[in-house]
Amino acid sequence: EVQLVESGGGLVQAGGSLTLSCAVSGLPFKNFAIGWFRRAPGKERERVSCISSSDDSTYYADSVKGRFTISRDNTKNTVYLQMNSLKPEDTAAYYCATDVLQAVLAGTPKYWGQGTQVTVSS
Repeated sequence: EVQLVESGGGLVQAGGSLTLSCAVSGLPFKNFAIGWFRRAPGKERERVSCISSSDDSTYYADSVKGRFTISRDNTKNTVYLQMNSLKPEDTAAYYCATDVLQAVLAGTPKYWGQGTQVTVSS
């Protein structure tokens, strides 16, 4: 069974930082791309960032570029999302997901975590 478990969410003041983690099990982790998505109340789901399996290429939404950093540790089957200079508009439920890179980039990965809430106060 494929499982993705997010952690690290919470409440932080604007300008602060958080690091989200996504622990993956049940598949050959190093062969899969991983993406972070978010959904804020009343808004559509947004792909925040993703990282490839082959060469660790990274992709970022314009809204987070320069503030968020995605990384992966294939020895721990874990992906991280370092979030700096957080803004109230970053408030959302954050989900990690995995599949082949094309599916993650398209926003249609097969496997999803349950999500972790990030709330940024002004």
